[in-house]
Amino acid sequence: MEYTEKAMLSWKLIGDFMTDALVKVGVPREDAMLCADVLIESDLRGIPSHGCNRFKTMYIDRIEDGIQNPVTEFEILKDTPTTLVADAHNGMGMVASHKAMTAIIEKAKTVGMGMAAVRNSTHYGIAGYWATMASQEGLLGITGTNARPSIAPTFGVENMLGTNPLTFSFPTDEEFPFVLDCATSNTQRGQIEFYARAGLDTPEGLVIGSDGRPMTDSKLILEELKKGEAALTPLGGTGAASAGYKGYGYATVVEILSSALQAGSFMKMLTGRDENGNKRPYHLGHFFIVINPEFFMGEKSFRETAGAILRSLRSSKKAPGADRIYTAGEKEYLSRKVRETAGLEAGPALQKDMIAIRDSYHLPYRFPFED
Repeated sequence: MEYTEKAMLSWKLIGDFMTDALVKVGVPREDAMLCADVLIESDLRGIPSHGCNRFKTMYIDRIEDGIQNPVTEFEILKDTPTTLVADAHNGMGMVASHKAMTAIIEKAKTVGMGMAAVRNSTHYGIAGYWATMASQEGLLGITGTNARPSIAPTFGVENMLGTNPLTFSFPTDEEFPFVLDCATSNTQRGQIEFYARAGLDTPEGLVIGSDGRPMTDSKLILEELKKGEAALTPLGGTGAASAGYKGYGYATVVEILSSALQAGSFMKMLTGRDENGNKRPYHLGHFFIVINPEFFMGEKSFRETAGAILRSLRSSKKAPGADRIYTAGEKEYLSRKVRETAGLEAGPALQKDMIAIRDSYHLPYRFPFED
């Protein structure tokens, strides 16, 4: 069939569909609803690189390939009043993350702080979802995760580190929290996948080949990343002059915290391939930190100071031609207000995936773009 350039889908339709599809591949319904919610939240915030577009390739296909378990066995390895170490046993990263965050939020409410490290996990969606779980409770949330090798170290061309987001969410006295959710690379694989699906080139400077030259062909980049012949540039770029060592350094911080606290896998161990090139589980690691401002000068005081800082930044002198200054989380908040009623904009690639999944699992759906 021919697919439309853009089809608008209601959030209920896409949510119900993803939930039913995940149930068909063995994910318990409550867990499937959570996973669908994380993907939808990404699109609502205007982050399509980690949204519903990835539903098939990152979750359904990996379960079908036998490298991700649909039922998540969350085994607690160590539990103290302030810390938690758990093994996700290659289950759904979103489910493991929700369990970890729920546990340490309760610790932070009780003793002021909590931190969790999770091993043998899988892709957990947008990091901001987990940090925001804390700020919704009036707490400070911090999280990070390692990922398959993508970033080259400063002065290098080999993809060694994951895109490794370092993410924060703080409550404020405004309508929305401060949420800084971004990779430690100049872009991430999900964004390049988005470019490839849309038939767009990747902007120059975001990816280098093994010869050190920039790459822009999005489909070729994805192929070369898998072979280790391309690498994403860290925040700041490839050299010292543009301070690329800063992004490289922060990516390393996330790699260490995501693996060393739970004695897990790291860097080249996370390729998803064994020594013979066969697919295997990714064995990702995540960390989560929750801080309770009541154990400092109080939640109200924290909210007011954080809000004052953000308002001061937004009201500062603008650059010539600039309409406004934003603070982290503001654009996502504004995006959500618009997209809540508009629905999901599904391009041809997502439409094709939805048809394939529906037909494969004999799900009783007919989509608006089929009319």
